[in-house]
Amino acid sequence: MRRFGLAALLLGSVVACAPVEKPPEPLAPGAGRLSLTPTAFGQLAGWSEDAAAQVLPALKRSCDRITRLPVDRSIGFDGVGGTAADWYSPCSAAARVPDGDHGAARAMFEAWFSPWQVSDQDKADGLFTGYFEPEIRGSRVRQGRFTTPIHGKPSDLVTVDLSKFRPDLPGEQLVGRLEGSKLVPYPARAEIEAGAIDTKAPVVAWTDDPVDFAIMQIQGSGRVRLDDGSVIRLGVAGSNGHKFLGIGKILKDEGKLGTDTSMPAIRAWLKANGAQARGLMARNPRYIFYGLNQGDGPLGTEGVALTPERSLAVDPRFIPLGSPVWVETTDPKGRPLRRLMMAQDTGAAIKGPVRGDIFWGAGEAAFDMAGRMKSTGRLTLLLPKARSPRMAAYP
Repeated sequence: MRRFGLAALLLGSVVACAPVEKPPEPLAPGAGRLSLTPTAFGQLAGWSEDAAAQVLPALKRSCDRITRLPVDRSIGFDGVGGTAADWYSPCSAAARVPDGDHGAARAMFEAWFSPWQVSDQDKADGLFTGYFEPEIRGSRVRQGRFTTPIHGKPSDLVTVDLSKFRPDLPGEQLVGRLEGSKLVPYPARAEIEAGAIDTKAPVVAWTDDPVDFAIMQIQGSGRVRLDDGSVIRLGVAGSNGHKFLGIGKILKDEGKLGTDTSMPAIRAWLKANGAQARGLMARNPRYIFYGLNQGDGPLGTEGVALTPERSLAVDPRFIPLGSPVWVETTDPKGRPLRRLMMAQDTGAAIKGPVRGDIFWGAGEAAFDMAGRMKSTGRLTLLLPKARSPRMAAYP
């Protein structure tokens, strides 16, 4: 779906003196270095109190994807998650758990998965932020106050999946447009908003609020409540390939924010400062293009619908997409947040082994939680007990 993070001290512990898996080589300078230390479910603070069955719909969506893969397909970079075949039995067991039976769900995980404490070299603490699914006002046609276009994917946009040539760069893309035989950078946000692609990109809808639209672009996917009362859901169809520059950083550098740098405070300042806000927002060169999403929720990078408060965006260079993870952190209200989630999404700002972005759902309540989420925490990766030796990421 995403994304860029909007943002607890952990109480859990790991087995002392346990062996540490040999991590893959760093993928880039400063990218981090994954270490996995075996632990036990009894060592996970709050494990027996979590409503574990609530994660099963998200797990089943990921299982449906994984079990359609070739049996020898590696799961995760460097095969850290074993092969697709290793997931068949755990996924089958998950499908047999009765709805709402939290005890049976915990027993299933304990029977079929092994927990591994995630560290960046020897650092177990990391950052947890949040994101949500925005809803903005819109119209199918340009009329009245609806003058800001929501562009679909341009006809001249060229995207090259670098992972086909560099398996060590999962999800990385080269984006631009062709000039002769040369791929050149695609226009930046300011150029697009000035009309640079009007003849190349369809308009899927028009909105009356450039601030809320900019926030939707930060989050990725979103919903548009049309002036006829209907609602359409939009998913990310591509981007212009430019590096993301957060509006919070822009406002902070300009001295526009006080001590409150949360997304709700940023939105309030932008809406109160009209033309000045539009100029500052245009400094973020990244632009997202949209297409209609007919699914029952926003789609994450894994290609499955996200589940509120149970889906997590991670760095796929370290955490395999589709794997269960135990998160221990605190929510924006200072309450312990300890629960099972599914690694189902990624984000441009989600980098490193111990880094997570929690999907809070849709609406203002989700926006408030996501916009203020910025907590320290830890991550435990659950992998099938019967796990094949590591293989190349793309056999």
